[in-house]
Amino acid sequence: MINITPKINITIDDKEICAKENQTILQAAKENGIKIPHLCFHPALKPSGSCKLCGVEVVSPTGKQVVMLSCIMKVKEDLIVRTNSEFVKVKREQAFNKLLQMAPDSLRIRSLAKEFNVTINPPPNGCIRCRLCIRVCNEIVKAKALKMVKTENGSMVVPKIGCCIGCGTCANLCPTKIIKVVDQDNVRTITIKEEVIGQLPLERCEGCGKMFATTTFLKHVEEITFLHPDTKEHHNLCSACTKLMSNRAITEREKIKK
Repeated sequence: MINITPKINITIDDKEICAKENQTILQAAKENGIKIPHLCFHPALKPSGSCKLCGVEVVSPTGKQVVMLSCIMKVKEDLIVRTNSEFVKVKREQAFNKLLQMAPDSLRIRSLAKEFNVTINPPPNGCIRCRLCIRVCNEIVKAKALKMVKTENGSMVVPKIGCCIGCGTCANLCPTKIIKVVDQDNVRTITIKEEVIGQLPLERCEGCGKMFATTTFLKHVEEITFLHPDTKEHHNLCSACTKLMSNRAITEREKIKK
């Protein structure tokens, strides 16, 4: 005798389908090519409903529209399911953002949210908007290479193209160390997260031969100190060689005094 599994007629997003007895809404949707977001479901395990992403809108026994988890709720005859109603969108957005509170940098969660057009909180970039980098660049260095702008993801520190002199002062002051300075292949690159603030060629120290500062920075220093009464002849020396030369000068002066 052939055992025939009873079929149950349900409607998902105005599409009439035949589901199997004891199937969940999520399983029936999957079999019929209807996408519902989910992360914690696995066919080999009993569903737990932990991620809350798979919520769908159905009619409760009292006749009220409610959102239920499709990985748990079983199909029943003449069930009407909506996977993308406004009610579902609100609950889905809440579920995604709750997961992102626990895993803010998860690319899997963010890509899934993008697939289902869910508005989510922007990823953290490590910047606390203290403006120390902007202030030191404007007030002390006077390069004015950074600014704060309003974006769709809130206020952000962004570079002014072509203004960075590559001094690295912003990185030294950044309290969260999100601004990075990397010297490689005779080029200094300064970034805030993935965005490049400046990328400039380096000059070689006349004393030890080490690549130590950008050409633009050295020119900037020369220009702003040109009229200072105590300015001496400029030499391209790194901090270690400058200190060494200063110690030698002090020693020579002491010898002359004696």
